[in-house]
Amino acid sequence: MTTISQSPAQASIPRLSGGLVRWISVSAHAVAAYCERRAAIRTLLERDDRELRDIGLVRSQIEAAVGGAFNPHMGRMR
Repeated sequence: MTTISQSPAQASIPRLSGGLVRWISVSAHAVAAYCERRAAIRTLLERDDRELRDIGLVRSQIEAAVGGAFNPHMGRMR
């Protein structure tokens, strides 16, 4: 004869604290990434047009370049 033992089922209610901690972490990373992008944009805006041309940019392309439009793998959090 075979005996099957079962442990009492645990509630499958997600823990609020785990989701909240994850949300705070994701939000903190997003804010940090935003601040880094804004700092990079500010630094590039301080350069003159000759320096920007040397790196292959014009002033109107700075935000797109920092955001990763020229290289989609840059500037994106994964």
